[in-house]
Amino acid sequence: MIDSPFVIPDQPSAAEAIAHLHDELFLFDDWMDRYQFIIERGQCLPPYPDALKTEDRLVPGCQSRVWLEPIRHERKLYFAGASDAAIVAGLVALLLEVYSGRTPDEIRATPASFLKEWGLIGALSGNRGNGVAAMAERIQRFAAAA
Repeated sequence: MIDSPFVIPDQPSAAEAIAHLHDELFLFDDWMDRYQFIIERGQCLPPYPDALKTEDRLVPGCQSRVWLEPIRHERKLYFAGASDAAIVAGLVALLLEVYSGRTPDEIRATPASFLKEWGLIGALSGNRGNGVAAMAERIQRFAAAA
């Protein structure tokens, strides 16, 4: 049984999670409302234990501090994540909603290009956009190693 702090997916596949998040995000017409939605997603992340906030779990390339921890359970990867910045915690939540609880094959077959297609990367500062890319790359590396 997977337990806190690992994210359990609400949607049965990464593709369905992407579609669901898209529909929710684009209920809002302006980016300020979308940012608020993203921040609220981050507030819903399971609590990340201080004991896991170690240097080896930090995602390099992020402007803020971001921690990611994978666990493998019954052929699927589950992720726990946190950030010290509200908007970044929301971005972590979006990525984990898509990738946590999926097989390594499904993760590798699901590029994070949806973030760029939605205009999310362009709406963020350059450093934050680079950080999101670094988080997605780290998740892909975990999947490749699994």
